[in-house]
Amino acid sequence: MSDVILVVNAGSSSIKFKLYGVGGVEPIPLLGGAMSGIGSAPALTVTDGGGAALENRRFAADDVPDAAAAQHHVADWLLRHAGDRSIVAVGHRVVHGGPAYAEPMLVDDAVLRTLESFISLAPLHQLGNLHPIRVLRRRRPDLPQVACFDTAFHRGHPELSERLPLPRSVHDAGVRRYGFHGLSYEYVAGRLREIAPEIAGGRVVIAHLGSGASLCALQDGRSQETTMGFTALDGVPMGTRCGALDPGVVLHLIEHEGMNPAEVGQMLYHRSGLLGLSGLSSDVRTLLASERPEAAMAIAFFCRRVAQATAALAVTLGGLDAVVFTAGIGENAPEIRQRTIAALGWAGLQLDHDANRAGAARIDAPGSRAQIRVVPTDEELMIARHTLRLLGRAAPDATA
Repeated sequence: MSDVILVVNAGSSSIKFKLYGVGGVEPIPLLGGAMSGIGSAPALTVTDGGGAALENRRFAADDVPDAAAAQHHVADWLLRHAGDRSIVAVGHRVVHGGPAYAEPMLVDDAVLRTLESFISLAPLHQLGNLHPIRVLRRRRPDLPQVACFDTAFHRGHPELSERLPLPRSVHDAGVRRYGFHGLSYEYVAGRLREIAPEIAGGRVVIAHLGSGASLCALQDGRSQETTMGFTALDGVPMGTRCGALDPGVVLHLIEHEGMNPAEVGQMLYHRSGLLGLSGLSSDVRTLLASERPEAAMAIAFFCRRVAQATAALAVTLGGLDAVVFTAGIGENAPEIRQRTIAALGWAGLQLDHDANRAGAARIDAPGSRAQIRVVPTDEELMIARHTLRLLGRAAPDATA
């Protein structure tokens, strides 16, 4: 019987999972899948390690009305198809580790209670992240579960990057800039050491651009500052989230527009960003294909904010040796990359347009003052590595 670990990356409308074989230096991907469209158009898709389809099943909305039902369907599929494999641990992406956790943790009752106390800090994500942990603790209380935090990579920020300009007592109560997408940034930083050692130790800005988006400044592979702060609302605009916003807007909506905090939160998390700007869609692909001026404005707004964030992070670093694009938009939208870099032309960044359109790994033109790269991220592999290391089953160089 071969040992495997399960990695779960759960959100409010989808659950992604991967199964990895263990025993060597690196976890080996055996299969991966997702239950998407929870509560609306649920679908379970699974592929093997080589990308061949193993399952493509659609459900009625009533059959998978919520994350709990989705988790049970995923667990049942895995149990039926695990064969002679023995799941020895489960690693989970958990968005918020708060001030308590700076590294992955084995989940016990005390850890779970602490993580539940951070739900208000990441209401769009934390509850969905924790639900699979609860389900598996009921079904397999003997199974080790490891929580891997998106905030952990940013712990140890310089004070100037972590503080908010609020009274010290508020900071001491935990209101500070945490940063997110840390598992993605950690993976990309590791890949840079492998594929571009000449810049991996330098001044690098990574743009993690997906439905959630943020940027991170790295020096010698360590996070120095990032655009998301206390919550995952901050920074650049996203698919449905507003990004950085004058806090006076929130006060105005409550005091003069009659909105209560829950209504404001729902708008800022679910009806803003690219969706709010365009009135059309939160999906960059739809906006790029549209001829509506509102769609064009939303794309222009997004690219300008990403470029502005890149410039601001370069100030933190004292210069710039490379810009790296990653995640769904960063990896797959050459027009977004082109327009972002064009806005940074004053800083000497130059794009190789043919390489960019072809989806090459390196897309800077000769003479560019900084390298420009596209590096696919792999948060699930990062979680698998952390899980094995915490269980004492990883080789010493497994994350080198």
